[in-house]
Amino acid sequence: MIFENQYIQERIKKTEKLREEGINPYPNQIQKGTPSTQFLEECAYVKEQESDEKKDETKTYSLTGRLKFIRIMGKAAFAKIEDTEGLVQIYYNRDELPEGFYNNVAKKLFEVGDIIEATGYPFVTQTGELTLHCKDMKIVSKAISPLPEKFHGLQDHEIRYRQRYLDMIMNPDVKKNFVMRSKIVSMVRRFFEEKAFLEVETPMMHPIPGGANAKPFITHHNALDVERYLRIAPELYLKRLIVGGMEAVFEINRNFRNEGMDQTHNPEFTMIEFYWAYKTYIELMEITEELFDYLFDNLGLERKLPYGEAEIDFATPFAKIPYIESLTSIGGVPSDVATDKEKALAYLKEHNVKVAPNLTLGYLQAELFDEFVEGKLINPTFITDFPVDISPLARRSDDNPDIAERFELFMAGKEIANGFSELNDPIDQYERFKGQVDAKEATGDDEAMHMDTDYVKALSYGMTPTAGEGIGIDRLVMMLTNQHSIRDVLLFPAMKPEAPREELAPICEVENKCKKCGNENIDELKPAKKGKGMFCIDVPACKKRMQEKS
Repeated sequence: MIFENQYIQERIKKTEKLREEGINPYPNQIQKGTPSTQFLEECAYVKEQESDEKKDETKTYSLTGRLKFIRIMGKAAFAKIEDTEGLVQIYYNRDELPEGFYNNVAKKLFEVGDIIEATGYPFVTQTGELTLHCKDMKIVSKAISPLPEKFHGLQDHEIRYRQRYLDMIMNPDVKKNFVMRSKIVSMVRRFFEEKAFLEVETPMMHPIPGGANAKPFITHHNALDVERYLRIAPELYLKRLIVGGMEAVFEINRNFRNEGMDQTHNPEFTMIEFYWAYKTYIELMEITEELFDYLFDNLGLERKLPYGEAEIDFATPFAKIPYIESLTSIGGVPSDVATDKEKALAYLKEHNVKVAPNLTLGYLQAELFDEFVEGKLINPTFITDFPVDISPLARRSDDNPDIAERFELFMAGKEIANGFSELNDPIDQYERFKGQVDAKEATGDDEAMHMDTDYVKALSYGMTPTAGEGIGIDRLVMMLTNQHSIRDVLLFPAMKPEAPREELAPICEVENKCKKCGNENIDELKPAKKGKGMFCIDVPACKKRMQEKS
């Protein structure tokens, strides 16, 4: 039972007492009050009054928000309520609220975490703080679960990610980051619409996994009795639209890749992919720089932003370095190693990088890049002209058939975007797919692409010269908000399942109570990170029990 915690039970009893007082703890007909910033701005003049008592009883405001702090001083109390824009202090006392309300309701039944409505006039306290002097108070929503204690807030990362609603209540900056994310997505969309791109929607369940090298999630379509693959990327469908005559399209899409999770990878993530007829990867780099300028201008950001201990300079144009050159000039890889398969294998082995000996030179160059170059790319840098065998959908260079007209954009050691001149030769595309299939059979690589004959058939009807790009929205938000884990820019990141309560029983047979407060309720306990002992899930309740013992 999720409500067995004794402190929750106490709050449930107070909820019932509200009902006994004739007060609905969850009323519906409540209008949003004046925003906190508006109240503070409109009433700032009260601070400038010359009288001893700075107040304006001719003005009435109603504020709505969550109680974040209460200090009761006998017949009066101060509290702070928080709305989406910030905190406002309120003051209320026994004599100016309806008869009996202060002693029977406000003092005893209103608690930190409750959402309330407070109505009154502005005044300034002796400490100089603009405050609402309450003449009336109402409960908007009674919280039966207590918030984490005030001074330490919510620090447990696992709880923060599992209970994002609680994270946003306790950490205002978290909410600001997600507001920023929404603005970024909106402005990315607006940028491409202003460039006359059409936003389209393509399938999220594919008959063949394609569009990127990744392991797919597999599901089953009951009506058709066939397997389907959750979208790895929308690329091949978007390019089918180019074949059909849509010359500039984009999709802000959710992609799914059944791979590992780390600081920059989540199994589902957001990208924008766009395709542009009669353009090359050169124009893609130019429009990407324009996009960054547009975002920085409209978000009001400085061109230099902190990212951890580093500083990223987003001033355009961004640096551009060919792939092979980056191995030597940035990665310090000897030039003869960078272009020779056997020497590359030996060099990687010498540096304790394990690779399959049957990899092609292009794949070995990719291993060299990942190991020696990527982490050093701090300022925005386009790495251009990729090996063709790791670029199965990109167009070969006319000058060098071993090179693809492709780039990736890196910053803070992370890939942010991937773009290329699209391969529109159906025969070449068929052979590239076949090469991927052969590689899959030879190495067992479950991330290699499948043969997509329908896409090849679409190309056979003729596709204009086209360039296409994908930009990772999650990583972009990480860069612009100085966040170092992708989980901090996803509202609800993927998490491993919590241990079922029954799995804790063997631990509890040995350690059947909290090591700190002695709580013996298994439903309120969790194992220590290293499996040694048990501790309370509810830290504030644990501390309160410890105080009661001492």
